Amino acid sequence: MATARVLTVANTTSTAAVATTSCFLSKATPFFPKNGAPYRTSLCFTRRLASSSTTKRSFTCRAIYNPQVQIKEEGQPETLDYRVFFLDGSGKKVSPWHDIPLHLGDNIFNFIVEIPKESSAKMEVATDEPHTPIKQDTKKGKLRYYPYNINWNYGLLPQTWEDPSFANSEVEGAFGDNDPVDVVEIGERQRKIGEILKVKPLGALAMIDEGELDWKIVAISLDDPKASLVNDVDDVEKHFPGTLTAIRDWFRDYKIPDGKPANKFGLGNKAANKDYALKVITETNESWAKLVKRSIPAGELSLL
Repeated sequence: MATARVLTVANTTSTAAVATTSCFLSKATPFFPKNGAPYRTSLCFTRRLASSSTTKRSFTCRAIYNPQVQIKEEGQPETLDYRVFFLDGSGKKVSPWHDIPLHLGDNIFNFIVEIPKESSAKMEVATDEPHTPIKQDTKKGKLRYYPYNINWNYGLLPQTWEDPSFANSEVEGAFGDNDPVDVVEIGERQRKIGEILKVKPLGALAMIDEGELDWKIVAISLDDPKASLVNDVDDVEKHFPGTLTAIRDWFRDYKIPDGKPANKFGLGNKAANKDYALKVITETNESWAKLVKRSIPAGELSLL
């Protein structure tokens, strides 16, 4: 029988700011954490999912800021059944991809950890499963591992999507990889699977994986001791010397031990600056908005 463990996941930094509600499709009741102060996102949607009958199930704009978000582990780690679900304050399952807000204001964003630094299990949000839990990726029925540890915390930006129907003219015409945008968080601490961090972007690498564009946003958590010192790619090179090259080389080479070719990078094989990273985040957030509004076919992706 599968086991379940529920762990509280709180933001590692606090904020006193309360953003105004701005839902594209409808106004909705905000999420109230236990302290009673309402938090609202800058972008969220009412989503209507068609069932097999003619009735439709409505989903209101769930503005979960995450001070009381919990994670619930089901199954045992490093098994095919292992899942990390996200729960709201009432204990209902929510999607880390769709329901955790992206924007926190002042170019600060929520980042969800999938793979802790110095680990090798290839964990990822299951974009094709209800509530999109985190699971370990598989290939031919076997659990996937990187050939060596990843040296940074790795995960996704919620409410982003790399549209596989969009050819990016700035990056060799490559199409999106059909996933949320990836983040490489360079802070000193090893984080936990499912932890939600406030991060600021510092740059962007345009990885091309078998012809697909797979953005890597380089960022740092606001609670890192060096966070105040780094605000752009030049600062990364100054305070984390060699890190940008190490990130590029790691993602370029990690498939080679499996007999695959090295990945390539666009934009001159270098990390673009913070402004470009913010542009990528904005564009992929807009693509996600079209996806959840069903302006773009979802295919096998779960919008629940």
